[in-house]
Amino acid sequence: QVQLVESGGGLVQAGGTLRLSCAASGSIFSIYTMGWYRQAPGKQRELVAAITSGGSTNYADSVKGRFTISRDNAKNTAYLQMNSLKPEDTAVYYCNARRFTVDVWGQGTQVTVSS
Repeated sequence: QVQLVESGGGLVQAGGTLRLSCAASGSIFSIYTMGWYRQAPGKQRELVAAITSGGSTNYADSVKGRFTISRDNAKNTAYLQMNSLKPEDTAVYYCNARRFTVDVWGQGTQVTVSS
């Protein structure tokens, strides 16, 4: 079973950038679809971006053009590059690995964007 550990969150001013990392261990990383989700206080968890094992990507409309998801299979790591951050991007960001019935989550990393 894969295990996931996120890093890279923090406090940033509006317009700033952050890069989140999701380090995987315990399984063959390249076979999983990797996703980044976020959950703001009082709101449901939502998909931010995902990348398949073949490299296809999809994004929430709210982050298109600002965020980029990528993966480095040699390093067993997925990334979320976040540019032009807005206060409404403030949330706990979670990494997810999914393949058939496998659905694994990281512990989350806080991203706070000040106005």
